Amino acid sequence: MPVRPTTTPLLLAASALLAAGTLTACGGGSGDDPDTVKISFKQSTDNQIRVMDTYLADIKKQFEQENPGKKVKLVPIKAPDSEYYTKLQQMLRSPKTAPDLVYEDTFLINSDITSGYLKPLDGYLAKWQDWNQFIGTAKTAAKAADGKTYGVPDGTDTRGLWFSKAIFKKAGLPADWQPKTWDDVLDAARTVKKKVPGVTPLNVYTGKPAGEAATMQGFQMLAYGTGKDPLYDPGSKKWVTGSQGFKDSLKFVETVYKDKLGPDVSDALDPNFATRVRGELLPEDKLAINLDGSWLPQDWGKGAGHEWPEWSKKLGLAAMPTQHGQAPGKVSMSGGWTWAIPSKADNPDLAFKFIETMQTKANAKKWYIANSGIAVRKDVAADPTYVKAQPGIKFFTDLVASTYYRPAYPEYPKVSTAIQEAMESVTTGDKSVDDAASGYDEEVDSATDGKVTDK
Repeated sequence: MPVRPTTTPLLLAASALLAAGTLTACGGGSGDDPDTVKISFKQSTDNQIRVMDTYLADIKKQFEQENPGKKVKLVPIKAPDSEYYTKLQQMLRSPKTAPDLVYEDTFLINSDITSGYLKPLDGYLAKWQDWNQFIGTAKTAAKAADGKTYGVPDGTDTRGLWFSKAIFKKAGLPADWQPKTWDDVLDAARTVKKKVPGVTPLNVYTGKPAGEAATMQGFQMLAYGTGKDPLYDPGSKKWVTGSQGFKDSLKFVETVYKDKLGPDVSDALDPNFATRVRGELLPEDKLAINLDGSWLPQDWGKGAGHEWPEWSKKLGLAAMPTQHGQAPGKVSMSGGWTWAIPSKADNPDLAFKFIETMQTKANAKKWYIANSGIAVRKDVAADPTYVKAQPGIKFFTDLVASTYYRPAYPEYPKVSTAIQEAMESVTTGDKSVDDAASGYDEEVDSATDGKVTDK
């Protein structure tokens, strides 16, 4: 995910030492000032997208007005997802660079909890009345195996198929397209390739440069349509290997790129390709079908950088089907981000006070609408102004009924990387599906110390 006044963007570092130095130079450390709360967040790599920056600037102003003498220092990390996670972990290791509040993807939070980087928030949450408004699944996403909660979610998301109505019309495909199987998706892409040359028929994120976008928007949207618990078996508490569903999902990815239904491989493996998809390919009718998330419209709103007020008339939305149309018929994945307090933060009390300001009903609603998020507060979800705020919100909110969540255990980041490597190897043609799947099985066996089960 999705996936933002700003200070000088952080430079990409070549090593942990250099990264730590860069972050300190930008004010990343909490320092000794008890009246200043330092907040690190993921800034968009697209210089025109300032949704998060604008929102936090507004909250900063409000917070400083409501708390005279207190200051907020925003510390943006400008990097693709995979580099953001690396930089964040480098910051959290030292009191010199640890901020007071950090933006944590739910897929990584358990890994950082296990590493001792984050502070449990239960003491704060017990006294915070608004916590009762958060839905149970959102709370669970930030809870560790020790039963404690380490983050406050700021929304969730779902995923589906975005398609160009103009390209579909040229291809003779229906404007109300709703595929029932994977073959339906591939058949539509083949029809576009044949009848509308010069456009990309289908985008499925893939490979290590795309990071978690490849794993979640790409692979897991396929894998969870092949059968129950395709990655992790909760019964045995082991990671799944030897799965036919895994191979079938890889085969779909291989077909997209081998049959030239997807982007050029060099484009697909560009870490900034998602920015081009949102800012160029979809608005300019250069991409027919895009397997992607609910948050895309945040780039197209007024003042967002790629203003495209006509998007809801130009794009159709369809649920991603299961492999053969088997129940429940459609698939979505949900994740989201949380605000967490580092264990080495100097001003944790002030940091939680900032969370409370961000998460009033009014401010939460403002954020959900600005970033095209799905509400995790019950009072906002029931607010008619939220439901009507933007086209597509109802479609993506309705997908929550058929959504899945990643198995966000401490080993998950390594499993995710192994998935990306397998996807990349079939995308480039360097490995067959069987070899890529075998390589994945070996990596997961190693990464989880043998906590695997064949399926």
